[in-house]
Parts: sequence; structure tokens; C-alpha cells
Amino acid sequence: MSRYPTFAAAAVVLVAALPVAAQEEEDYAKLGPDAQIFTADTSYLRSAPAPDYWAFSAFVKPQFSTSACSIATVTAAINGIMGQPEWASETIMTQQNLLELTGNAEWAALSAEGGDGVTFQQLVDFTGQALAAVGLDRSVMQFNPTAATDMARGQVVNLLIENEASPDDAIMVYFNQGVVTGDWDGPHIALIGAYDAATDRVLILEVDQEWYVPYWTSVDVLLDAMVKPTSAEHGVLEGETGGFVMIRAAS
Repeated sequence: MSRYPTFAAAAVVLVAALPVAAQEEEDYAKLGPDAQIFTADTSYLRSAPAPDYWAFSAFVKPQFSTSACSIATVTAAINGIMGQPEWASETIMTQQNLLELTGNAEWAALSAEGGDGVTFQQLVDFTGQALAAVGLDRSVMQFNPTAATDMARGQVVNLLIENEASPDDAIMVYFNQGVVTGDWDGPHIALIGAYDAATDRVLILEVDQEWYVPYWTSVDVLLDAMVKPTSAEHGVLEGETGGFVMIRAAS
């Protein structure tokens, strides 16, 4: 969501001002133990069809502000489903294009630099508005678990399996990014790029590209990240939990 100079960003500022020896002591790995850069293990993407990865990865672009993860992720999801435009005169839809098409001033303000970012329910609502604005015949399904129970885990796996079968739908995940990466403690939105059932891992296609490239994490860690409430320092988002927002093909 909005990465103000807290935790990681503040650490970067402070570390930059320290002597080299101190920097070596204060700095830490880009990804914690619960995430793995996708280039470290490409076996699944090379051996499985991985339709979502190939459909969506090319359209995942950096969020245009530190608060724009929602519009960046929705734009990537819609572009991935629609594919590259057919005609040479047509441009690929940008985040700003989609905001203009929806005409949603609230979404634009929440996504601007310094904006609050969106709640889980706003992500659901704004996704529906975006689909209508581009004329894409899809439904929006939400899954918002309250605790990391066995039942919730089973639902997560079932949705990931469904999503992995076809590029005609997409799953966006609202989660506490730091639970996965070991970095800042804050809410974030990204696109699911693949699910490897054999290793029970999920590929996160990051729009937070100032800091990350895609990474794998386990289903259990991702579920923990979805149910962790947002801390008080994030103001109006305090107490927010996350989940999946799925764009589904019309039945």
C-alpha cells in the first residue's frame, strides 16, 4: 500500500548515512526466510503450463506511487485477461488510463502519492467498477478469512488450484507484505502469478518493483499475511485484514 519512510524505507535512509562497516552490520537480506526470489528456482515455470504466469507477468508494471498498489494490480489483472490489443493504433492500458475510465475520484486520491491506500472492501468494489469501465464480462469474488484455520487454508488451496487452471481469471491478494518478505509491517496488494501444488508455493507478481521482483512463498505464510490486522500507524487502514479478490470468467 503506502510505503512511507517507516521500517525498510527509513532503514535505507539511516543506513546510507552510516560508515561502510556500520552498514554491513545494520543492513539485512532483501527477502526473509519465508520468501524466495523466483529466479532461484524456475523449475515449475519451465515444466508446468503455468498459464497465469505467462498471461500476466508481461503486464505487471510498477505502481506509479507508493500508494498505488491497488490500481497497479487491477490494471495488470485486466490487461492480462484481455491480452495485447489487436490493432497497431491501440495502446496497452496504463494505471492512469484505468483511473480515468472509471472516473473514480476517490480511488485516484487513495492511489496518489501520500494517499491512504484502499481497504479490502474498496478493492472489491473498485475492481467491479474497473471491469464495467472496460466492458469486460467477468464477476468479482471475494475471500476474506478472519483466521488461519485449516478450513481457511483449504479454501485458499482450492481457489489457487482453480485459478491455476486457466488464464481467463485472476487472483489479487491483499496481505501484510512484511509477513512474507520480512520487511516493513504494512498492507499491500499484488497479483498471484502461479501455484505449484507439489511444493505448496505461491508466486507473487509484485507491483512494488522499486523493492522487489516476483517471489515464491508458502500457502501457510501467505495465509498468515492475509489475516494479520493492519497496525495503528496506518491510520484509516488500522485493523484491516486481507484475502483474495478473484476476477472470474462469467459462468
